[in-house]
Amino acid sequence: MKRERPLFEQIYELVRQIPSGKVSTYGRIAQILGTCSAQMVGFALAALPEETDVPWQRVINRFGKISPHGHGFGTVIQKTLLEEEGIRFDLSETVDLSVFGWF
Repeated sequence: MKRERPLFEQIYELVRQIPSGKVSTYGRIAQILGTCSAQMVGFALAALPEETDVPWQRVINRFGKISPHGHGFGTVIQKTLLEEEGIRFDLSETVDLSVFGWF
């Protein structure tokens, strides 16, 4: 009998596929997997250890914004990492998903 991989591992595997310079949304990751909610994707990414190969910064909310986390420090780190990959934010701190979205 084949055993299903844990949900968090499935989420991490999918997020690892997002290429540098692209972003996806919590909801899109959940939709692709078809077994969880956007909120669960957020929980999985929040559970990652500091040293990880999962590019968590490439997952943002459906509005093209970084969801606040880490008392603001995580948000700044995420934006910096994305900008280093070539992701651009407009004046309202929004990423154009039609340009930078990975779907």
